[in-house]
Amino acid sequence: MRVDIWSDVVCPWCYVGKARFEKALAAFGHRDEVEVVFRSFELDPGYPKDRRDTVLTMLTSKYGMPEAQARAADARVGELARAEGLDFDSGRPVGNTFDIHRVIHLGRDKGLQHELVAAVNEAYFGQARQVFDRDVLTEVAAGAGLDAGAVGEVLDGDAYADAVRQDEREARELGISGVPFFVLDMALGVSGAQPAETFATALNQAWARRG
Repeated sequence: MRVDIWSDVVCPWCYVGKARFEKALAAFGHRDEVEVVFRSFELDPGYPKDRRDTVLTMLTSKYGMPEAQARAADARVGELARAEGLDFDSGRPVGNTFDIHRVIHLGRDKGLQHELVAAVNEAYFGQARQVFDRDVLTEVAAGAGLDAGAVGEVLDGDAYADAVRQDEREARELGISGVPFFVLDMALGVSGAQPAETFATALNQAWARRG
């Protein structure tokens, strides 16, 4: 069985949802027969590549939130992240995620996608690192097992750009307008950072559907 997870690396709900899904998967009796694939979804594809804001600045400017409301909103999701045993830093930056998605596709080709997504999550959410910068992203990817030279080749060209866009086209075709979104065997969808129990039910239903 295959589970496709559409997500963006700056999405805190994706961070929480991934942890909850993995908790459900770890307890699933057929977990060794489940392939999990992370798919690309940019929350803000038009975000300038050279722009560097903090999350709180972005929330106040993009959504017109007062600073206190922005801090409270981020703190609420931070509490949920910590409840899942995750690190969460409200001082994290914001940037364009397209190149990160391209490197994640490289990670998939090299059999290291899960390690890479986990490393980017920890660097970004846990340590508030500037993963949008080439040197930082390369260091994080190398720490996850990827060859730094291969990462540089991807970032120097347009490798995997089509793969990112194809993921996003497929998301639109499936009616996915927000992330995280989990698709089990291209038959059953689960939207949002649902409780682990909901993911467990979905895994069992999808497995039973296979007959």
